[in-house]
Amino acid sequence: MRIGYVLNTHPVVSTTFIRREMRALEAAGVSVQRLAMRRAATGPVHPDDAAETARTEYVLDQSLARLALFALLDIAMAGGKGLRALRLALSCGWRSERGVAAHLVYLAEAAWIARRARALGLDRLHAHFGTNPAMVAMLAHALGGPPFSLTVHGPEEFDAPRALSLPEKLARADVAVAVSSFGRSQLMRWADPARWDRIAVVRCGIAPSDFPAAPPLPVGPLRLLCVGRLAEQKGQLLLVDAFARLLVRHPAARLVLAGDGPMRGQLEAAIAARGLAGQVAITGWVDEGRVRAELAASHALVLPSFAEGLPVVIMEAMAAGRPVVSTLVAGIPELVLPGRTGWLVPAGDAAALAAALEELAGAGAAQLTAMGRAGRERALARHDVDAEARRLAALFAAAGAGNRPGAGGA
Repeated sequence: MRIGYVLNTHPVVSTTFIRREMRALEAAGVSVQRLAMRRAATGPVHPDDAAETARTEYVLDQSLARLALFALLDIAMAGGKGLRALRLALSCGWRSERGVAAHLVYLAEAAWIARRARALGLDRLHAHFGTNPAMVAMLAHALGGPPFSLTVHGPEEFDAPRALSLPEKLARADVAVAVSSFGRSQLMRWADPARWDRIAVVRCGIAPSDFPAAPPLPVGPLRLLCVGRLAEQKGQLLLVDAFARLLVRHPAARLVLAGDGPMRGQLEAAIAARGLAGQVAITGWVDEGRVRAELAASHALVLPSFAEGLPVVIMEAMAAGRPVVSTLVAGIPELVLPGRTGWLVPAGDAAALAAALEELAGAGAAQLTAMGRAGRERALARHDVDAEARRLAALFAAAGAGNRPGAGGA
């Protein structure tokens, strides 16, 4: 089986789980061709990223003029299919906040992808994220390219399904993948019930070899870690508020915010306004190795998100034997079990988050170790990347054979 993965920017630090999935598929005997729209602006940040870059074909290495010329030729040569693909791009563009012009660019990119898919003998295209990569894969299929499938993570796709033409993508894809049961339920809202059996759950995976053993809890004052893009949906501003409340009774506690993003300035201002510069640190972007090192140095992971899919960092924290404090949103309750592997609180509730942190601070090392052990067992059982890749390959094979891929949980 030869698959073309259609990606937006690749490789980037926030989507290392896609790299793991592609490599796990290759280990299972599937040929994977990387087809990305653009290169990462900041350059590789991990030794493996250099190898990924070398293996990836980039659509926008071509000039827009060249892409447009070949798109016009392909549309003309495709005849009725070409006109239908053009109408599809226009209709999706009219619904979208990105507009018609952006969707004509997607059509030009799709023409290049379809051309490369034919040259490479690809059996299918698979898009990660139901946003513009799925649009490009859908238009490439409409132009005569191979069948396409998509993995939807959320929350963007669930925030604006009509503007992103999610119902159209689900109607045309032969396999739709969600990363949690919650995600599958959201896709079912926008799909014809007759096609629900084409929507399956394949969880994002971690490599068990990256977590051969849970490091012992650090000795000393409570140290909390939050990993994620510094953006409104991740809730770090609320965490700073809750952490300030925790410091009243636990002044020696420390918090590390690992990541970067558009809200860094606001977070730095909030930290300074509360006089927390000595207790809260922002690291900037970190790679996988640094995340594992920060987890080993922390007592727990805190992720106060307002909206999510199913965060990979929660899987990593649990595999590292660390309890998790997070929110009752999306697929998180499918992984974090209150009282067993961590704490869950209502999203947006600083008082509830502070209360959970207070409980965490009051828990003894034996309790935290037991919760970490239970979390590790759960994460490794449910999120082994090789097992999930084999499931994904089986879905692709079934669809390629003309069978219903099979629905439901993993």
